[in-house]
Amino acid sequence: MKLADISIKRPVFATMMIAALIVLGLFSYQRLNVDLFPDVDIPVVVIQTVLSGAGPEQIETDVTQVIEDAVNPVGGIDYIQSQSREGVSIVIIFFELEVDDRAAAQEVREKVAAIRADLPLDTEDPVIERYDPASQPIVSVTIAGKRSEKDLTTYVKDVIRKRLESVPGVGAVELVGGAEREIQIEVDADRLQAYSLSINDVINKIGAANFELPAGNIDQGARQLLVRTLGRFETVEGFSETIVSENGDRVVRLKDVARVIDGVEERESLSRYNGKSAVSLEIRKQSGSNTVVVADRLNDEIERLKQEIPADITITVASDNSIFIRNSVHDVLFDILYGGLLAVLVIFLFLANVRSTIISAIALPTSIISTFTLMYAFGFTLNVMSLMGLSLAVGLLIDDAIVVIENIYRHLHEGKPPMEAAHFATSEIGMAVMAVTFTIVAVFVPVAFMQGIVGRFFLEFGITISVAVLVSLFVAFTLTPMLSSRWLRKEDEELTNSGGPLRRLLYWFNHGFNLLNNRYQIILKWALGHR
Repeated sequence: MKLADISIKRPVFATMMIAALIVLGLFSYQRLNVDLFPDVDIPVVVIQTVLSGAGPEQIETDVTQVIEDAVNPVGGIDYIQSQSREGVSIVIIFFELEVDDRAAAQEVREKVAAIRADLPLDTEDPVIERYDPASQPIVSVTIAGKRSEKDLTTYVKDVIRKRLESVPGVGAVELVGGAEREIQIEVDADRLQAYSLSINDVINKIGAANFELPAGNIDQGARQLLVRTLGRFETVEGFSETIVSENGDRVVRLKDVARVIDGVEERESLSRYNGKSAVSLEIRKQSGSNTVVVADRLNDEIERLKQEIPADITITVASDNSIFIRNSVHDVLFDILYGGLLAVLVIFLFLANVRSTIISAIALPTSIISTFTLMYAFGFTLNVMSLMGLSLAVGLLIDDAIVVIENIYRHLHEGKPPMEAAHFATSEIGMAVMAVTFTIVAVFVPVAFMQGIVGRFFLEFGITISVAVLVSLFVAFTLTPMLSSRWLRKEDEELTNSGGPLRRLLYWFNHGFNLLNNRYQIILKWALGHR
């Protein structure tokens, strides 16, 4: 084997190659995103259209069918589902898995925009969204306080929400519950009729009085100042004094025909904390960001907010998905470490030699750490599926090194010097070790390319195992023969019934195994002779 010969003759070169793999692996590990499951793009686009007051039959005829006919020509559609309810039309488009969901969503937006004029005049603009499993809230925060719901909601919107939106990695912060401020105008129909006015007169006058208008620019040398007229009402009294009608000396103001109320919007959601009304914030991360890192940043910002907000307001983290993700990943990492230690213990039990055990065991962390480089290059994340692949590969990663070391021991026992033993041993079994490794790869690579959504989830699983096994093959042909040629000695193989309890235990275990091996040879010879 050329690679093994180069490593034996040039140990510094072999060491630096393995060191480079480890450094790149550690560098990549720090930049891998952590999530519960792989980031799978499911090509589904949802179109939601609201037409207030319309019945299901009208929604079906005037909205749903129009949208379905518009998006039907879009390429790559698998099938379309639609729901027509009172006042709402929901059209769900399922694309084939090979379709780019972002490009498909953009094409759907263009098709819907082209038929926007065909929808009823009172129809709200259709909301078109991609289905993204990763867009679920990662942290939910509940804010409660000893003040009115309106004041609490205003404080949350103006202070707390803006602070959390500025945290790096946060994509959106949605407010749930609370009572947002709303200026309500209750018109008295009898008074309106007495003044010979209509409801449209009131609407037009309020709209004309409550708006801002650009007023041009002012040049000051090298500077240019933007001027605009400030026409929006700043107080509730401003609405009440709005002139609705003016006829000579008779001036009709809004307060003469209506009652202005500084109220709250109609509630569409509710949040409670310890049985009392509260305000909640559901925080979503940006696409592709690290869930655990973003959650940690949010928790740090929340701790800073607790020190700055008024004493009558309390902030509580109601749910944090990163805790479950962190615990799940920690459990899998612990299983990898525990499995690796048991594998090394079994190797030591059979080889009964510290040096050979260390040489074999080096292949385990080297292969796992080096695999992180390819995971980062492929855009994988540290999730349950990819780490499960590494945990299953723990026993496979050390096989190649064990076979190489065992054959080197055999040549040492025959009297060859360590350098020569490492050379001949690796050359003899090189093809066999490669065949075993490529067989394992041939088993797991097809798993990564299964069809359907399941295949998307198992992609990282299959590729991770295959890459780890291939790295272990490279280590077995470079680092293992190089260390064996310089560290193993023939006398290391000798095992006597003397010394400490551990050495005697190893002696009797291997002695019993040798007796079993002799019996097996007798049975095998008899079986071959009586075919």
